[in-house]
Order: sequence, then structure tokens, then C-alpha cells
Amino acid sequence: MSENVGIVIVSHSADVARGTALMVEQMVGSEVPLGWCGGNPDGGLGTNVEAIMAAIDRAWSEKGVAILVDLGGAETNSEMAIEMLPEAWRDKVVICNAPIVEGAVMAATEAAGGGTLEQVRATAEELSP
Repeated sequence: MSENVGIVIVSHSADVARGTALMVEQMVGSEVPLGWCGGNPDGGLGTNVEAIMAAIDRAWSEKGVAILVDLGGAETNSEMAIEMLPEAWRDKVVICNAPIVEGAVMAATEAAGGGTLEQVRATAEELSP
């Protein structure tokens, strides 16, 4: 179990999600639990709640999980995924209002430094207009 906040990347595109995850891994290595998902089950654009829940599970940390999303549907599905999590996890998962790539990198950098869930969220959201 990691001592750092986990990061989840949710994109409508599997390529964007994986590319962002690779960038995060290159910046912080394996110090931060990381999950990502993108695209619909048929390989097209979209997101789905089950994939988001699986990504949260992969990135789970007792310190919490910060989710970065690209478009409105990804945010809506992420909210639904959070509602379906075990009750003990729900308050430890937040969606950051931040650009997906830059936000994920900055959030992961803060998490790798031992930041709290709120610090990770605030760091990512500094990039919002």
C-alpha cells in the first residue's frame, strides 16, 4: 500500500489516457499509485463507470485518490463511479477541476512529495482558468 495519494486519469480517448499516464510515470516513477482509463468498450471515444471504478481500485491509497478528467461525460461518469464505491472510500476520492495532462502531472508531483489529498487537488486546480 502506497503512502502517497493516488492519481486516476479518465479520458474519452484511450490514447490520451495512456499518454498522460506515461507522462506521469516518467515524471514521478512508481512513487504514486496510478490508474487510467479511456474510450468505450468498443474501442471508440467515451468513458464508462466500470472502467473508472477499476482505475480507482488500481490507484487506491488510504491517503485518497485524485481524479483528472477531460470532458463533461468523464466527470459525470467519475461522479457515478465514486457513488458506487464502498462507503469508506467515497470521502477519499475527489475530482479535480484542472486540465487533464498538466493537472495530472502537477497532482502527481505533489502526491510524490507526500502531499495530502486536499494539497494534491489544490495544486492541480491552480492550473484552472
